[in-house]
Amino acid sequence: MTHKGFTLIELMIVVAIIGILAAVAIPQYQNYVARAQVSESLVLASGAKSAVAEHYMTTGSFPDDNEAAGLATTITGNYVASVEVSLSGDDGVITVAFSDDAHSNLQGGEIALTAVDNGGSIAFSCTTTGSTDI
Repeated sequence: MTHKGFTLIELMIVVAIIGILAAVAIPQYQNYVARAQVSESLVLASGAKSAVAEHYMTTGSFPDDNEAAGLATTITGNYVASVEVSLSGDDGVITVAFSDDAHSNLQGGEIALTAVDNGGSIAFSCTTTGSTDI
């Protein structure tokens, strides 16, 4: 008996294996994409973090807005709609808003980095808002 090709059962098994691999890989890739977009937001906020800390060390108070911090009034990225510095009570807050081009879990969400004086050094705590936990 000579074997001239694959049987239908063998082909169906291969297709099933590929389907299982795709079912695992696609959600992991979506997670990776969202993480990369959050990473972009934190990179854009890093300049604002330095500006807020420098303003505090120079003046003794946190800046009211981007202009007071010495930043551009509009900071945007591929997936970030805005990076804004504001004052919340006595604390400086950097708010990063995601654009409509961001991953569906990030759209409409924000990351807020709150500056806190630790007696000579500035630390930032992170909170998120939106439909899902960023």
